[in-house]
Amino acid sequence: MANKPSCDTELMRKRTTIFESNEKEDRVYRIPALFYDREKKILLAFAEKRRTKDDAHTLALVMKRGTVNEDKTVTFEDPERELVKKANCGPRPMNPCPVYDKISKTLFLFFIFVKDLVREQWQVEHYNNKAHLCYIKSPDAGKSWSEVIHVSEYLDKMKDWATFAVGPGHGLQTHVRQTHGGKLIVPVHGFYSSCRCRYRCRFFTCRCARCLENCHSCCYSKCCSPTQYALSLYSEDQGNTWKFGRKLQTNSGECEMAEFFDDKDNSVIYCNARTAGGYRVEAVSQDGGNEFKPLSAKKLVETRGGCQGSVVSFPPPDEGQDQKPKWLLYSHPTDPDSRKDLGVYLNESPQDSTTWSEHRIINRGPSGYSDLVYMDDGWFACLMECGEKSEIEQIAVKVFSYHEVKQGIEKEEVTSCCPSCTIL
Repeated sequence: MANKPSCDTELMRKRTTIFESNEKEDRVYRIPALFYDREKKILLAFAEKRRTKDDAHTLALVMKRGTVNEDKTVTFEDPERELVKKANCGPRPMNPCPVYDKISKTLFLFFIFVKDLVREQWQVEHYNNKAHLCYIKSPDAGKSWSEVIHVSEYLDKMKDWATFAVGPGHGLQTHVRQTHGGKLIVPVHGFYSSCRCRYRCRFFTCRCARCLENCHSCCYSKCCSPTQYALSLYSEDQGNTWKFGRKLQTNSGECEMAEFFDDKDNSVIYCNARTAGGYRVEAVSQDGGNEFKPLSAKKLVETRGGCQGSVVSFPPPDEGQDQKPKWLLYSHPTDPDSRKDLGVYLNESPQDSTTWSEHRIINRGPSGYSDLVYMDDGWFACLMECGEKSEIEQIAVKVFSYHEVKQGIEKEEVTSCCPSCTIL
């Protein structure tokens, strides 16, 4: 475990810019996703490259590889690589979500292809899904990648959804026991309505006066409007076949999941999801991510309008690097009204959702989406949207330790230091 850092070390730690937007040059980066290869000490940073900040104008999924140095600084390669591109007048790739199989040493990068210029809201309003689930995979930590592999046609449940997306952020593999691979889990959210009248109504997808006059009145009623639900996509055979779990029974959107082990050494899959309400949706699964039960605590505040957040599990510092994960770290903008002041929260008893700590700010100022990874020896990396005037100015990475987080949370350590030490 790394030694506890001094205040000077803490204050000197800076974020490293990886992707820098320039709206005048029609180049905007959004939606970060991060993967850490522990054997090679490599960070892979993924993002959407857009022509504008509008998600209807995504051009490509891009990646940069970074080497983690002994002093925990990261050196990234230049230039970026475009992994999946939008074809002319063709579908656009969105929502990068990496998940790694430790047995085959294969990295999957899940994403969705969405019909050109079709926005999510249009799909929801018309109950007309234009998103397709796909992935590419790499056997060598991102040096080479396969062709695009389409998954949608094998998953019948998608036919009942208005639209869907993965992540964004990282997926996970459950604890690997010797040569037996764990389950691969990809976080998913979809829009769904239990009302079936819209499927019988041939006038529903058009909003001209004639069709509106002939459409069943209930098709546009509030009770028929699709609701957003989080759920898991999982594989039990190292990514050869994929299945959906059951959706959460509460309104929940963009999500991430993490595995921890409770006091009885039982595996628990934890889900943390975006919502339109004032608090994050939290749920746990005792059956490997198939069915989730919501947690009732309202401890984690959601930013007005909602924002994606990230969660990762890790072993307690005194139990060693290769022990089972038992604690959780969560990142999200801490301001309840706008996307700014990205913070991390610690839970050392995650079976109790009331035990989340106060936040520790890791990026002061405009901050948006983020993705956490646990590296090793008590160190984390966070890839985040940030900037001086807007959170879409750049995507940067910040490396920090468990002790730095803990130091900022414990009041007696904060008061014994300078006030600025509450920021990593």
